[in-house]
Amino acid sequence: MTSPDRPRVVVTRRLPAAVEERLRSEFDARLNPGDHPCTTAELQDALRTADGLLPTVTDRVTAEVLSVEPRRARILANFGVGFNHIDVAAAKARGIVVTNTPDVLTDDTADDAVMLMLMVARRAGEGERHVRSGAWTGWRPTHMLGTRVTGKTLGLIGMGRIARAVAKRAHHGFGMRVIFHDPYPPAPEVAQQLGAEPRARVEDVLREADIVSLHCPATPETHHLLDAARLALMQPTAFLVNTARGDVVDETALVAALEQGRIAGAALDVHEHEPRVHPTLLTMENVVLLPHLGSATQESRVAMGLRALDNLKAFFAGQSPRDRVA
Repeated sequence: MTSPDRPRVVVTRRLPAAVEERLRSEFDARLNPGDHPCTTAELQDALRTADGLLPTVTDRVTAEVLSVEPRRARILANFGVGFNHIDVAAAKARGIVVTNTPDVLTDDTADDAVMLMLMVARRAGEGERHVRSGAWTGWRPTHMLGTRVTGKTLGLIGMGRIARAVAKRAHHGFGMRVIFHDPYPPAPEVAQQLGAEPRARVEDVLREADIVSLHCPATPETHHLLDAARLALMQPTAFLVNTARGDVVDETALVAALEQGRIAGAALDVHEHEPRVHPTLLTMENVVLLPHLGSATQESRVAMGLRALDNLKAFFAGQSPRDRVA
């Protein structure tokens, strides 16, 4: 049963059952059982009729969406760490609180980055396709030789929570030398514990690393951070891994770099125009492509939902949500 005393919350996509059950018990929750992406009109209707909105990365909460009148919603409790799909400045100007869900997906996204690193270096995706197609004729000494990861130099662009978890796995697990660039670097003692050496510029990391892994947020400053000029700085034997945001990489420039052999391969969990993937990337054997699986474990997705729910509960109780970003 719904209660007029409980805040109404619109949830834009299907969430794990445990999260939806809690939402129903805590709020007048309007769920999306069909799991269809919300249109602009549907998002605007949610802002008119609900006290809060629980959006995900597939929802473009633009200034146009937020300008709807009359508006009832006072909080956007985002399901995810990144919030570049929300016009935060427009939300702030209209007095709408925005929260996110940090911390809880760090390990799973770090695992995803390491998995991609191994897959592209050891040609795992290509090998599995080879077996499934029936083309494999048996073991032979020169078949599908990949690149050893152990002992190589890993370059991290960004050194936040996820990058630090990747550095720990790479340095302690694979004996990798780790270098990084971040305009807001961790304390020297933190970097030292991770076996990570700072570099002054992105370009320094690109020139030196055998594997480059991206861990920077999507902002106007990082849009196409890896463009043609920067990709050209990478070694021809180097690999690119992206578990950050798709538009950090100029995909057209990446395709050109791969076609011309300027880099050895790429492993992408995120894509510039999701869910559309550059058609040439789909044809390349030295490219690993995943459908944005960084936080896709039962544990992470439940924790993300519960964290968003905690932010909603705090807000409606008159408290400051702990994960407020605007």
